[in-house]
Amino acid sequence: MQGGDRGLVLLVPVLWGLNFPATALMLDHYPPFLAATLRFVLMAIPAILFVPFPQVRLRWLIGTGLGLGVMQFSFLYLGMATGMPAGLASLVLQASAPFTILLAAAFLGERLTPLRLAGIGLAVLGLTIIGTARAQSAALLPMMLTLLAALGWAVGNICSRLARAPKPLHLTMWMSIVPPIPLFLLSLLMEGPRIVPALGGAFTTAAMPANLGLLYIIVFATVLGYGIWNTLMSRYPASEVAPWSMLVPIVGFSSAWVMLGERPRLLELAAGALVIAGVVLASRTAA
Repeated sequence: MQGGDRGLVLLVPVLWGLNFPATALMLDHYPPFLAATLRFVLMAIPAILFVPFPQVRLRWLIGTGLGLGVMQFSFLYLGMATGMPAGLASLVLQASAPFTILLAAAFLGERLTPLRLAGIGLAVLGLTIIGTARAQSAALLPMMLTLLAALGWAVGNICSRLARAPKPLHLTMWMSIVPPIPLFLLSLLMEGPRIVPALGGAFTTAAMPANLGLLYIIVFATVLGYGIWNTLMSRYPASEVAPWSMLVPIVGFSSAWVMLGERPRLLELAAGALVIAGVVLASRTAA
């Protein structure tokens, strides 16, 4: 990975790490499936009106939207709404990196070098230590939902890689047309009585933190964050880019500590250092 791109790939974990306290604020007002629907509707409208259609096959556009949009965020928001703390969610979601590397090896023929495997193993060890230390903070169901969200992210990564979009930001915007309908149907099915009160109170003072969280998620975490991420996915092997997402929990835990009072333990901070070391190793291409 070139120097400029290495700087960009380091920016993404910051944008995505701050996404988790923003999500917690958003879910204080909006139910999870409705929140996910609003996120992508507010992206889809400007995409259709102002962004040229990406020069990719329709199946990879749909696959990216289903993986990164429907699967990842329906399971993530539901997990957080049912008790997953923001900091722990930022950790468990990074299971997407090992999922992505395994899927890339299975479907894209990317080689798993010993150095990359060692780095992933070290990072997974760090994530396991943090997850074990924090497991008492969340019940089994929220943990499983967040793992399913990680799998959805991995599926979206592979579809984004296969799309090979000449202008990845166009793909980032246009993938947002896929999730709104299935997410809204899920919202109608599971959150029906809560939809009207949530939308009716959207412009009240009480809803302002949730709206600011939603705005951050759309502009910074999605447009900017996924724009950079999909650009790097189009330039480099998925197994080289994916490990950098495992830096997200470091920012996630720190921001949840500052904004939500979720204090990390010393053991978690030490394990976070293992995650960083593993990411550095796994991102190297030497055999």
